[in-house]
Amino acid sequence: MAYYIGIDLGGINIAAGIVDENYNIICKGSVPTGRLRSFEEIMKDMADLCKKLIADAGIDEQEVKVIGIGSPGTVDADAVKVLYANNLPDFNNAPVGDELKKYFPHVQVCIENDANAAAYGEMVAGAAKGESDVIMITLGTGVGGGIIIDGKIYSGFNHSGGELGHMVIVTDGVQCTCGRKGCWETYASVTGLIRQTAEIMKEYPDSCMHAMIDGDESKISGRTSFDAMRAGDEAGKAVVAQYEKYIAVGVSNLINIFAPKKLVVGGGISKEGETLLAPVREFVAKESYGGGDTGLPSTEIVAAELGNDAGIIGAAMLFKQGE
Repeated sequence: MAYYIGIDLGGINIAAGIVDENYNIICKGSVPTGRLRSFEEIMKDMADLCKKLIADAGIDEQEVKVIGIGSPGTVDADAVKVLYANNLPDFNNAPVGDELKKYFPHVQVCIENDANAAAYGEMVAGAAKGESDVIMITLGTGVGGGIIIDGKIYSGFNHSGGELGHMVIVTDGVQCTCGRKGCWETYASVTGLIRQTAEIMKEYPDSCMHAMIDGDESKISGRTSFDAMRAGDEAGKAVVAQYEKYIAVGVSNLINIFAPKKLVVGGGISKEGETLLAPVREFVAKESYGGGDTGLPSTEIVAAELGNDAGIIGAAMLFKQGE
């Protein structure tokens, strides 16, 4: 049997798993990245982790046919390089494929942006399994995403496309870390939700959210407003409604541009399930071009299924693109 290793390279941890031909992770583990170290040191730890997993799984190293890597930043999939990763200082123009082949000369090495790899994982084995035109958005500290067209990841001519969180939805809006103002990320991320929650709590001094955080604003989380809404709190209801609309505006834009068969929503906030998605679908149905009563089939908006495993499975299966 053939096996494939998927690696999710992060600024804090390197997570990896051995994936079989049926997209099952049979063994996985992680090690600290130590992101300020040299490229060579980090790559050695990555290789050592792969060798440990192979031993733990009790398989022969020759049975591993492909190692795929999901990396932060801008990558060149053809050259198997990381071109730039702001969280990994020594990974500028880094020849990841060549370095990993020093440890595994017999394997094919693939690489993609980590958000793209997660999107691909959901397409081959998760919420969008069986589809070939898919968009995934990840609502976390920022807003990430991946675009898949005809079964292939789209990243633009210069490998930096697909930065979905950095389309502007509010002209001259909140300052984004990218330098622009009003990016979708500043409104639809969990970071944005926390800011919106803090702002509206000032307008509602009687909101139960003040008691929920013991008066400590640093304790506001992505759950605070949703929990308050479920308790019937008016401020909580207002925050959630506003946040869901911000998500829906961006989703409508993506559907109007790409018309994917499925749009997958991931990230911790997606665990709210239908509480989050049902209102988003209702808004999108009104705002999507060709929506309403035209009779055209519409994009299905669904929650991600694979969680943190999406990046591992997607990376392991990158070699299958377009099949």
